[in-house]
Amino acid sequence: MSVQECIFCKIIAGQIPCTKIYENEHVLAFLDIGPISEGHTLLVHKRHTDSVAETTPEILCQIAEVLPALAKAVKNAMDADGYNVLCNNGAAAGQVVNHLHFHIIPRNNDDGIFNRWPSFEYPQGRADEILQKIVQNLEN
Repeated sequence: MSVQECIFCKIIAGQIPCTKIYENEHVLAFLDIGPISEGHTLLVHKRHTDSVAETTPEILCQIAEVLPALAKAVKNAMDADGYNVLCNNGAAAGQVVNHLHFHIIPRNNDDGIFNRWPSFEYPQGRADEILQKIVQNLEN
């Protein structure tokens, strides 16, 4: 997806309206138009990048400077018991808009959202195999 086609880039440029919560020179936060819970907020960087792996540390730091206060404000405003901060990377992970963004999803006890985490145990030796593969793929 090109920057010209990116819906978040169009929102950042003011071509598409949003319910803006916060903005500074680097980031924009707005309510998700398809929320999972009331107050579901998106935080995007103004520079287009597709995913965490393709993003510079500088951009991630600029997002991280805002994320804690924004998450606290969303949680408190919604009188939530907690919140999820999610960043989907790639279609297989649920990323619909290929512009790096973080979801802040207010949560309440027994709200039924994400009520099952599909965890499992590695068979004997498999964790060590995976460890080796990941370490071999680390880029400095």
